[in-house]
Amino acid sequence: MLISTLAFACMNAIVKQLVHINAYQIVFFRSIASLVFTFTFLLKNNISIFGNQKKLLVIRGLVGVTSMTFFFMSTKYLPIGTAVSLRYIAPIFAAIFAVFLLREKVKPWQWFFFAVAFMGVLILKGFDTELNSYGLLLAVVSAIFSGLVYITIRKIGKGDHPVVVVNYFMVISTIVGGVLSTNNWVTPVGIEWVLLIGLGAFGYYGQLFMTKAFQIAATNIVAPFKYLEVLYTVLFGVFIFTEIYTFWSLLGIALIIAGLVLNILYKEKLKRKENHG
Repeated sequence: MLISTLAFACMNAIVKQLVHINAYQIVFFRSIASLVFTFTFLLKNNISIFGNQKKLLVIRGLVGVTSMTFFFMSTKYLPIGTAVSLRYIAPIFAAIFAVFLLREKVKPWQWFFFAVAFMGVLILKGFDTELNSYGLLLAVVSAIFSGLVYITIRKIGKGDHPVVVVNYFMVISTIVGGVLSTNNWVTPVGIEWVLLIGLGAFGYYGQLFMTKAFQIAATNIVAPFKYLEVLYTVLFGVFIFTEIYTFWSLLGIALIIAGLVLNILYKEKLKRKENHG
């Protein structure tokens, strides 16, 4: 998980470095580079690229590319660490969607932990006067669609191979990003080609190592470590991009992470109780 979060943080840093390139074009390169890995895996293992639940797979791809696009847009207006932490409030929206769409129940303590995380968002908005409101809106919209991604993946369940799900996401993102970037295409120069290809490589390996971590260790041990991505990204922001984080922005980020980690630990505690009858 440490390697996974570092890979995602490197991807975030590249996005920030390429701030002059439009978000659709970044989506295109992020996706087409990852397609090399997903197609290779599926062909090598003789897995059908079309999947079994095509409608759900397409929906997952569409909500995924929407979330990714809004996130990349937000990085142009926000410190990269703040944008990443705001994207992580997606589980709050996923829980709300689950109540209405999947008829799932959310425990009172979970709502409390979500409230702690959302309080972090309010502190970012209300007390950090340096925070760009438009960037905040973009990041929150990204989190809302990311919440829908969680719900769609839950509906897909084990009916399709995980790499098939990711492959659909990458194919749709490549098409959408490619089409929407044509009017504002910026031809990469020199090292920018390497950085754009690196987006896909870091994104793929971040996903791969995260999956492996969840496969070999208990969720309650592994899951909290994924929020190290925020810490790594904040450090990149400070030392590479000379971003400034106020006391209020750091407090807001800390509350977001604390609320979400507590929710993960609480859910695992409930699961252990259920398993032990």
